[in-house]
Amino acid sequence: MQAGPLTHVLSALAIRDLTAIFTKVCRDFEAELVECSGEDDHVHLLVTYTPKVSLSKLVNSLKDVSSRKLRDMRPEITGRHHRGVLWTPSYFVASCGGAPLSAVAEYVRSQRADARSPRPEDRGFKDFR
Repeated sequence: MQAGPLTHVLSALAIRDLTAIFTKVCRDFEAELVECSGEDDHVHLLVTYTPKVSLSKLVNSLKDVSSRKLRDMRPEITGRHHRGVLWTPSYFVASCGGAPLSAVAEYVRSQRADARSPRPEDRGFKDFR
């Protein structure tokens, strides 16, 4: 999931808090958060789930609940996202059924450590008002 167009929204502490929030939401969907990591402007989640889970409902709940709870837990992020919205409406989901789960988990864990410098200002979403 990608945060709004402003960079430096998600600190390591914010991602730690998001991990706890995402874990609870996943449990509510009878899913399991295996790994969570990310960069300043997005997160990577590795989730196992049953076929009865609607991915769009799970992702929308992850976004809705985490946005609300993270703002309560970390007031310093208020105003650091675009128009009061923490996440963009888009997301990317991929199946990794053939890959060893340990390899995918390691990739997710490595995202924060391998984080590149913030994106240049001219990349990403623009306000087309």
